[in-house]
Amino acid sequence: MGLTYVKVRASNLMNPEAKAELELLVDTGSMLSWMPRKVLEGLNIAPRAVRQFKTIEGKVIKRETGVVVVEFDGLETVAEVVFAEEGDGSVMSVTTLESLGFRVNPVTGKLEYIGLLAI
Repeated sequence: MGLTYVKVRASNLMNPEAKAELELLVDTGSMLSWMPRKVLEGLNIAPRAVRQFKTIEGKVIKRETGVVVVEFDGLETVAEVVFAEEGDGSVMSVTTLESLGFRVNPVTGKLEYIGLLAI
């Protein structure tokens, strides 16, 4: 299976007219989605917190996070996203993916809509 990329639209919850199109790598190992700081600042997304992360190499880093509306395949969710700095990746996380009702098919590498699960 190769890498899975998706095109999404990000927008400001408080100003829905402010939108940006992005291509993100689907990363089911990432808890939060990462988007370039320049894109988020262009949407007037304000940082709300500073969170700590462990990189794949084991290094601990800190990054600001904010709240963004993420739209994919006609569906929307509100997601906490990381303000990615130069050198950071741009990814759609497992949390955002599942909030939209999708999963990665392990055979095809494509996203499949499975809906939202309830108890």
